[in-house]
Amino acid sequence: MIAKWSITIPELTGKEPRNAYVYVPDIVKEDPDARFPVLYMFDGHNVFFDEDATYGKSWGMAEFAEENNLPMIIAAVECNHNPNNGRLSEYSPFTFENPKLGRIHGRGHTTMEWLVNRFKPYIDQEFPTLPDRKHTFIAGSSMGGLMSLYAVMTYNHVFSRAAALSPSIWFATPQLDRMLCQSPIAPDTVIYMDYGSRELPFHHNMKGQFAKVASRLLERGVLLNCRIVPDGNHNEASWERQIPFFMNTLLYGVD
Repeated sequence: MIAKWSITIPELTGKEPRNAYVYVPDIVKEDPDARFPVLYMFDGHNVFFDEDATYGKSWGMAEFAEENNLPMIIAAVECNHNPNNGRLSEYSPFTFENPKLGRIHGRGHTTMEWLVNRFKPYIDQEFPTLPDRKHTFIAGSSMGGLMSLYAVMTYNHVFSRAAALSPSIWFATPQLDRMLCQSPIAPDTVIYMDYGSRELPFHHNMKGQFAKVASRLLERGVLLNCRIVPDGNHNEASWERQIPFFMNTLLYGVD
């Protein structure tokens, strides 16, 4: 079952509507007392339906969940589509300068404050969740992948596990490194992080930067599952093929 409804995020876009999506396993129909872990995902319009996806191809998360009897609720919210770098601003934890885009005001903190303090309580109230940290995860790709790293490091009291696919770790590297070094995290923190082999040349020294971020996470004691995806690229079709890998990591050893 997928619920889809319109919401607003006043802190970010005032009264402008955007869609929220929640997948709930069908087993709840047979067992009303069942409760499930929750995976929060960025770019919700790309998660479930091809007709909603920016480029006409979604991750197909519902199909994967149903085919594998996934015992998990998946909650996702559409991004800001404003052509004036709306998504980039909402999904950046850092304010930065870009030669092509100019100054980008990072509103990732505001995005996460809304998700943690407004959206999560609503999901826990309306759906059969296990709301504790152990059963609360977050995932995304590209800028959503960066936000997933930011979320699990900075809001580690809320999220115990994260999946960062093709994370945008190529800019604001001093701020990113500071966050990775200084954020207080629990020793049971689990992170899946990958990058496609075909997208490595897209940004300068991505292989080195990916290795540096992975090393920082390991230095902090993160239980890290890290890989370079053979022939992986920067698109939903490639990320869809990684679902079995990151889902295994998120659910590994979870009761």
